[in-house]
Amino acid sequence: MSQAKPSVGVVGAGRVGAVLAAALRNVGYPIAAVAGESQASRIRIDTLLPGIPVTKPTAVARGCELLLLAVPDDVLDNVVRMLVGSGAIHSGQYVVHTSGRHGLAVLEPATAIGAHGLAMHPAMTFTGTDVDLDRLAGCVFGVTAAPRDWWLASALAADLVGEVSFVPEESRTTYHLALAHGANHLVTLVSQSMGLLRLAGSDDPAATLRPLLTAALENALAYGDAALTGPIVRGDLRTVRSHLAALVELVDSRPELRPTMESYVVLARATANRAVVDGRLAPARAAAVVEMLNDALAAAPA
Repeated sequence: MSQAKPSVGVVGAGRVGAVLAAALRNVGYPIAAVAGESQASRIRIDTLLPGIPVTKPTAVARGCELLLLAVPDDVLDNVVRMLVGSGAIHSGQYVVHTSGRHGLAVLEPATAIGAHGLAMHPAMTFTGTDVDLDRLAGCVFGVTAAPRDWWLASALAADLVGEVSFVPEESRTTYHLALAHGANHLVTLVSQSMGLLRLAGSDDPAATLRPLLTAALENALAYGDAALTGPIVRGDLRTVRSHLAALVELVDSRPELRPTMESYVVLARATANRAVVDGRLAPARAAAVVEMLNDALAAAPA
């Protein structure tokens, strides 16, 4: 790799790849070419990477010093093997993938021929638009790399105004599990809450929830379980009973709300258990809450 900022080739112009390429271009990395076949990818390339040549993955890999692979987890290994098998990846080249689940093992075909492998996952949710460019500032990248390549991860993150968290190879799945559970399931939970608010007559559920959820998230990140509030932690059995009765009634008339009730019950159980461990809810009170939750779920229409 040259002493100047390396030329970058991008395979996968999805929400992550197109944004990272645009961010790297903005801080002086020359983008040699990009591969993206879907209509959505072509729109992202035109919008975020105007003027960048669009070509086949093999041509992208052959024409760059740093190859950025931003493809879905389940096809990453096939893409690596295909590029190595075609001779597109070469010794001395840097091959960086953005998968959260995978570490270095998936890049073994490339490192076996002398390429440098780097797993560098941005812990952020992407829209695939220029809105993401400002959000990258402060983003933490989960990195798995050989010690000799740590400098590159640090340099890339620093140029993107981000930070690096080194993740052991054997911990990649747990690392990704934590992020998916927190971010993806948070979206599901918030969507369910907004649905219930609409049923309660709210014209703007997002406006109602925004200050509450923003404060709850900030408190949880700062204080962990100590940020728990609400009827479960207080052991307010009558309030919990009223919630459950409302849910049973809703599910009876709207069966599609059964998953919302199941989410409430599962998370309420977990909340009760954590409140006991935290010392704010007596075990007997928690047992009464859990029994009530189980009974209500059993009584709700399947």
